[in-house]
Amino acid sequence: MRNHEVLLPQDLLDSEGEIADPGWSRSQVWKYRRKSIKAPAFRIKEWDYYMVLHDGGEEDSYAVCFTISDDGYVGLQSVTLLCLNQEHPWEHTETVLNVLPMGKFKLPESSDYGTTRYEDKRLKMEFCKTEVQREITCEFKDFYEGKPLSAHIVLEQPNMDTMVIATPWDKKHCFYYNQKINTMCARGTVTYDGKKYEFHADKDFGTLDWGRGVWTYDNTWYWGSGNTWVNGHKVGFNIGHGFGNTSAATENVILYDDVVHKLDDVRIEIPNDVDLYDMDSPHYMEPWKISESNGRFEMEFVPILDRSAKIDFKVIISDQHQVFGRMSGQLILDDGETVTLDNVLCFIEKVHNKY
Repeated sequence: MRNHEVLLPQDLLDSEGEIADPGWSRSQVWKYRRKSIKAPAFRIKEWDYYMVLHDGGEEDSYAVCFTISDDGYVGLQSVTLLCLNQEHPWEHTETVLNVLPMGKFKLPESSDYGTTRYEDKRLKMEFCKTEVQREITCEFKDFYEGKPLSAHIVLEQPNMDTMVIATPWDKKHCFYYNQKINTMCARGTVTYDGKKYEFHADKDFGTLDWGRGVWTYDNTWYWGSGNTWVNGHKVGFNIGHGFGNTSAATENVILYDDVVHKLDDVRIEIPNDVDLYDMDSPHYMEPWKISESNGRFEMEFVPILDRSAKIDFKVIISDQHQVFGRMSGQLILDDGETVTLDNVLCFIEKVHNKY
């Protein structure tokens, strides 16, 4: 059954290390246990990624992203600060690499509890989950041009639907277990170079991308996410493809007042994107088209900034284009209601990894 919704709590993996019941859910009904994985430790990938965004119009928009990850034979801990002003966009990403972490960071086995933390002489970062909120703290010495970055942000997470997906890859013992949480109201500050970037819970949002799994070596994916207010209602979306065998479910959803409305396949069209693995030919800064197979998500995306990054260590390659811009169009809820999005600040990315 396509878009099979899993309702009952259960172990994620069976005795053979394969997903017992592939599909999607509104919460983490699957129990992830690292010790149940049958693949080698250097193939296991675990990460927590947060993005917090302030839409202040064309002249005062900005975002910040935080990542703590253990990708088996490499760890990547990073912070990105983005100024998304229409005329003069700017971004900087600073990354700390770790060799062969293979579980030593002890990332929590659920997003529902616990603390994810990383600390060295240069970077101290922590994500703490309590009953109804998530707290992000960060101190990054010499973030850029010798200047430090500090952050303290709180995301509100009441009882709400999320997008959770469990899908296999077409290779033994490989799987993708992922949760995306949209429309978390954000408050707090980021300080860099004498400027405070402020987030206010009545208008700003944070998003979590929480993932655990064993990936195949060579992958290309597309992923987009955004949050906004429409006529007093919280509206968010998560779209994407390229994450394993999605015959049981996609991860495409609309969030409307904290309730998931499930979508089917979504097509993300970048101009001149003629080859899945060619990261150079797409015209990332031209308008994109996004459409859903049942006509429930029809959008145009106008880019502002391409946050491109490439790491090439021959065996390990990561080529990323995370494009921030504004989306306009219409989406249709489960009951047929149409919601119009008008210049919503969000992002869509195309990423090719060999790792």
